[in-house]
Amino acid sequence: MATEKALGLVIRTADWSETSRIATLWTRELGKVRVLAKGGRRLKSSFESGLDLLTLCRIVLLRKSPGSLDLLTEAQVAKRFSQLRQDLPALYAGYYIAELLGELTEDYDPHPNLFDEALAALETLGTKGVLAGPRLARFEITLLRELGYMPSLETCAHCNGPIDEQALVFSAAGGGVLCPTCQPGQRERRSLSPEAWRILRQLSEPGAAWREIAEPRLRTELRQLLNHYVTYVLGRRPRVLPYLGS
Repeated sequence: MATEKALGLVIRTADWSETSRIATLWTRELGKVRVLAKGGRRLKSSFESGLDLLTLCRIVLLRKSPGSLDLLTEAQVAKRFSQLRQDLPALYAGYYIAELLGELTEDYDPHPNLFDEALAALETLGTKGVLAGPRLARFEITLLRELGYMPSLETCAHCNGPIDEQALVFSAAGGGVLCPTCQPGQRERRSLSPEAWRILRQLSEPGAAWREIAEPRLRTELRQLLNHYVTYVLGRRPRVLPYLGS
């Protein structure tokens, strides 16, 4: 059995037996891994508190055959995001990040940029002056782009033709914004303000455009649109979604 070392974020845990635990980790080197931590439920286990949800840890695991759980042999805490516990909207945003990483990614499919973005989001959420909704929007756009679900924002998602910036319509089923000609052909569609459209485009670029989203009306529009689109991509409503603010 091959031994692997990685830096991983704990995104899900479940009890396996009276003494052992199953954990799902999102790692920079390996992508998503599911591991069995033997003795992980004991008060004085070798993993200590390294398997707490939203804990960043350095892990060592033994790769098993495809379809079976890998065996976790070591988990040392590298970082805790303690500020999340002091801010309920930030904590729910952290749980939402963990849920999306767990549900939308495949086992052993690494995305270093997405890993870095998840950590950056968890580090800033709950800090002074940071609104959870806009910061989460930046993470969602990064996740959608990395996993191939990014909606079309520059041209019509249906015909690839030019769009009318003064009459913008977004369709999750259609794959993004639609031109005036293609809009009637989509049953599922919603209006999109020019301001929200510009912010969505900026969020997909390097930088901190999310810090400029302060207007409540704009934050609400972006949150509703991203909630709708992520729900469509996932195929169900995320469990944490009702607890997210704008």
